[in-house]
Amino acid sequence: MGEDVANQSPTLEQSGEFAVIARLVRDRRQPAAVSLGPGDDGAVVATRDGRTVVSTDMLVQDRHFRLDWSTPYDVGRKAIAQNAADIEAMGARTTAFVVGFGAPGTTPTAEASALVDGMWDEAERLGAGIAGGDLVSAPQWVVSVTVLGDLDGLAPVLRSGARPDSVLAVAGELGRSAAGYELWRNDIEGFAELRRRHLVPQPPYGAGAVAAAGGALAMIDVSDGLISDLRHVAEASGVGIDVSTAALSADFDAVSGAAAAVGVDGWDWVLGGGEDHALVACFGGQVPVGWRVIGRVLDGPARVLVDGLDWTGYAGWESFAG
Repeated sequence: MGEDVANQSPTLEQSGEFAVIARLVRDRRQPAAVSLGPGDDGAVVATRDGRTVVSTDMLVQDRHFRLDWSTPYDVGRKAIAQNAADIEAMGARTTAFVVGFGAPGTTPTAEASALVDGMWDEAERLGAGIAGGDLVSAPQWVVSVTVLGDLDGLAPVLRSGARPDSVLAVAGELGRSAAGYELWRNDIEGFAELRRRHLVPQPPYGAGAVAAAGGALAMIDVSDGLISDLRHVAEASGVGIDVSTAALSADFDAVSGAAAAVGVDGWDWVLGGGEDHALVACFGGQVPVGWRVIGRVLDGPARVLVDGLDWTGYAGWESFAG
């Protein structure tokens, strides 16, 4: 959003909570799954399956996004994308979101509007809607999203179902967001697509349901890093997992130029970088279209290997690390 437009906009404090909410929900078209949207004390969301998959996540300013890097529109898209990826990882279809937004009263109303525009645009890519939410005063921007999903009659795909002799496959791309983050952090110009991929991830929408229909045994969203997230699968399933770098060569090649510019090993981004929101799953048989094999599942103990060896590089994000 242009600075001049933001400066001309009334602030949230000047507009008032209810006027802002009315502006944010006006003329929005809900999908069929949302039979009652914002305007009452609660929304009504239909689930054909009879079961609802629910997940929630938060983005905190200067921890998960920076407004000197991202536009409010970008933040909105990112908030929806990373939550939808969790529903994908369960093998479900995203139906609706509920959003809580906290911001200082001095925030231009136009920035809040741009945030919601980004959310709606990303939700519409999924055929989902934003069924409700809340707006509060806060010292900095906080975006809290709860997402609902429909299993469409299939069993949820858990982290605990991997078994020895199955194959490991990925849908989506790895290392791009981590590369973009380091390019932004080190103020390195160029590499526009990688820089953009840190601001707005591109989960492989629809791949989770395809995996579930294709007999996926276990699945997870790569939010914290491939090695880190695969450890959750290994521990939940009591298996070993061996990742092949040869199978990830396209991901490494995609970030190798940026890695050279930053002066780091690109494998740290591919194997340890999070926020691409690719999906990783284990299959006992043929891998579905849109998925590529990147490793295999071994007998326990629970561990994650890279080319048969322990990985000693960066393994992934931890929320309460420094």
